[in-house]
Amino acid sequence: MPNLSNLKKYASHPVLLGTALLTATGLASRIIGFFYRIFLSHTIGAQGVGIYQLIFPVFALGIAFCGAGIQTAVSKYTAEAAGAGRCPQIYLYAGLLLSVSLSIFCTILIYTGSNQIADIVLDEPRCASLLRIIALSLPLAAIHSCINGYYYGLQKTFVPSVSQLLEQICRVLCVYLIYRICENQGRTVTAAMAVWGMVFGELAGALFSLTVVRFIKCKERLSPCLHQIFRFSVPLTTNRVLINLINSAEAILIPIRLKAFGYSNEDALSIFGILTGMAMPMILFPSVLTNSVSVMLLPSISQAKAQKNQTLIHRTIRRTIESCLVLGFASTLFFLLTSSLIGQYLFANTLAGVYVRTLSFICPFMFLSATLSSILHGLGHPSITLILNLSSCLLRIAVIWIFVPAYGIRAYLYSMLASQILSAFCAIFVLNRSKEL
Repeated sequence: MPNLSNLKKYASHPVLLGTALLTATGLASRIIGFFYRIFLSHTIGAQGVGIYQLIFPVFALGIAFCGAGIQTAVSKYTAEAAGAGRCPQIYLYAGLLLSVSLSIFCTILIYTGSNQIADIVLDEPRCASLLRIIALSLPLAAIHSCINGYYYGLQKTFVPSVSQLLEQICRVLCVYLIYRICENQGRTVTAAMAVWGMVFGELAGALFSLTVVRFIKCKERLSPCLHQIFRFSVPLTTNRVLINLINSAEAILIPIRLKAFGYSNEDALSIFGILTGMAMPMILFPSVLTNSVSVMLLPSISQAKAQKNQTLIHRTIRRTIESCLVLGFASTLFFLLTSSLIGQYLFANTLAGVYVRTLSFICPFMFLSATLSSILHGLGHPSITLILNLSSCLLRIAVIWIFVPAYGIRAYLYSMLASQILSAFCAIFVLNRSKEL
């Protein structure tokens, strides 16, 4: 007979419960997204997926600037305020004020400069109209992000989980509806269909979050909390912005350097679309679990550090490493055995299967990097993760610029493996040196 007291203890553990709920809804979202990617690959083609993927670096840069670091700060200070018996909502208000203001600025910047960004930065004029559409989703994403950070800080994952699933469902339904309308009217289906889906998905997530969150009056002054959020989020935002700038350069350079290898513009975009729109989402599918763990680790580690519970920190880090390695090697084995079937039957593209097989080896190191970065944030070391992420990105940029024109896309795939190994082992080394491991 199982020990009922132990079962109750684990069932009431906020990290375990939160991780389980986030994993369940994240898995459902990934499954929906998985079939959605297949649908897109068949409706707009590899080149259309490539054009669609080209705008994501700009969108990710906007999200990084106006929301990513602030969400983490809201999560951290909400956890600390709740643990100290203070009003945690004050940090939500401070985060919303900062994030929404920055997102409106980013929306105006991208919308008005869409032609220049498409022509000069992305080297693809067809992206201009897509940029104007996706810019509209930034304020919605900022609202959604801050409210999620607030609930993560409280270690309550129901609202973020449901909003994530709702966002994905609305996105897919919207895209399918647009597709059916275009089909009935005999109009050409383009990548704009998928971008409008993103906007309506973010709208659904933001409206749901605003509906369920409790807005109450706090006795604390807003300005000190605003200062705390700003001070903590600056290095994180700098981290995300720099990383996304380099990731943007990485994504933009891949088609350009593939053309230097000898591909036409259409073939280069197709290969880029197969890699980023088919193979990578497949490889990232198991990371739904490690992403959920990462989200829950930050407030948990922050509270443990505030309570000076070094034993809990050590145990959490060791179990995280062990779990990530087990999941990572299992994922690698699965993708090695099924890559041909994935390419042939799911995406009707044999090249996608080749890329999945090559990328399968990054799984253990990618999962480790994500979770250990969250632990480092919880311990108050965002600058270390900045250095590690920059090093990994710069390695890939160097390979794209030097080796892709000579060896093609395979050189970039190997650089992804090398960069993830570098990031994972450096994070373990830092934790070991700081005696947290």
